[in-house]
Amino acid sequence: MERKGSRKKVPAEAVAPERPAAAPPSPVVRPEPPRAVVPPRSEPRAQPLGRPVSPFPARPASPFRFSSTPVASRPPSAPLIGVGSEEEVEHRRFPRAQLATSFELWIDEGGERRFTATLRSVNVSVGGAFLESTFFLPLSTELRVRFSLAPGAAPVEARALVVREQRSMGDEMPSGFGIHFEEFYGQTEVALARLFLDLRLRAFAEEYLASPRARGLSDGLERVVDALAAWELLKAHSSTDMWRGE
Repeated sequence: MERKGSRKKVPAEAVAPERPAAAPPSPVVRPEPPRAVVPPRSEPRAQPLGRPVSPFPARPASPFRFSSTPVASRPPSAPLIGVGSEEEVEHRRFPRAQLATSFELWIDEGGERRFTATLRSVNVSVGGAFLESTFFLPLSTELRVRFSLAPGAAPVEARALVVREQRSMGDEMPSGFGIHFEEFYGQTEVALARLFLDLRLRAFAEEYLASPRARGLSDGLERVVDALAAWELLKAHSSTDMWRGE
């Protein structure tokens, strides 16, 4: 007989075990549709003002180039090339060289010399020269001149006209007169042109003769013509002024 107030024992196997908590449902992941890949847009480069974009392809570069020999590395015998004042450049086709050489000049009348003199040049160009002098001749006086560009060199001979005079205005502007070459004799103007072009022509010729194209030409005339064509192409593809060396 059980006592009043006593608890009744329940068998262990009669007690229901605790159920574990249910895991939350996994979220449903839906795959996103593939996006279209758009390539990045290349922005056009801004062009400088005053330089429109040319629709034509650029010209191919010439295989030859001008010699860029600076004035400091020129031979001591090479004259200094100058452009002169703005007024002089406007009326002068060729640049001038600061060259002091003796000019023999005379007036020819029927094969006889009526007047002779020897003057010193201040500058010389392919178009004319300025001669330092203490006397003056009338403008448009026709003269015959002979001068050498270097000691022992063949002289340059020409017919010239007196085109301007300059009275003494101090040491910077010597007194004298300018002459314009009207006609050369015996192709002596070639020697005058070489005074300005020798360095560039020599550098170009050395590079051309060493090229495979020149070595493939056995005929001397064909090689000369080919070199002249290459020289003209070089001038067409370059902004360099071959006479002034700029």
